[in-house]
Amino acid sequence: MVINPVARLLTALIIAGALVLSVDWVSALTALVGEIVLFAAVGVRLRPALARSAVVVVAAALTAVTILLYGQTSGTVYWHFFLVTVSDGSIALAVATFLRVLAIALPSVILFIDVESTELADGLGQVLRLPARFVIGALAGLRMVGLLGQDWRYLGYARRARGVADHARVRRIAGQAFALLVFAVRRGSKLATAMEARGFGAYPQRTWARPSPFGAREFALIAAGFVIAAAAIAVSLAAGTWNFIGSR
Repeated sequence: MVINPVARLLTALIIAGALVLSVDWVSALTALVGEIVLFAAVGVRLRPALARSAVVVVAAALTAVTILLYGQTSGTVYWHFFLVTVSDGSIALAVATFLRVLAIALPSVILFIDVESTELADGLGQVLRLPARFVIGALAGLRMVGLLGQDWRYLGYARRARGVADHARVRRIAGQAFALLVFAVRRGSKLATAMEARGFGAYPQRTWARPSPFGAREFALIAAGFVIAAAAIAVSLAAGTWNFIGSR
């Protein structure tokens, strides 16, 4: 389903804004259930979604393990060693943190699976009316990031050809990193000059080659984000687990 990237961005921000208010497993789990339904309704492809969500799950699990070992101690203590304490409080907080990280990160990752940077830039400039100079400059910079890896390899080839990469590895990496920074600054300056010459920084208005429509589908997606956020808060309050930013 073709949906404006700005609507996807706003939906992810709405859900995240509600979930950061409380650290409890009920609101996070409620939001996760709603998000899965939303992903299915939007038509997210299963294989890319599983591939990207796996990275989020691993990051959430590592965060939960840290909270489990070093979180707030309360209730029954199951294991204690030096600074590490596993108790009822740390277990509950680790579960809540795991679900919360998933519920916040998954919409930001999965909803943007098939979104191109150009489409997002068009939406930011036409729908949100952000300054064209900022939007197009950020888009150009994002596209240039991919060239850094290529530049790094070429720098390594050149230094080895000159025989200056055979010893002092730490010094070689530091010098090569500085050379890469110089390349990036020079390329950025040339790109900025070229974009100015071609009128990319037109003020106060500029034309756009590709329209960025915003209609019923986009409003429906944003409304679904509000519903998920409201449901998560309501269920948490009804269950008595609402914990405003870890106040308890």
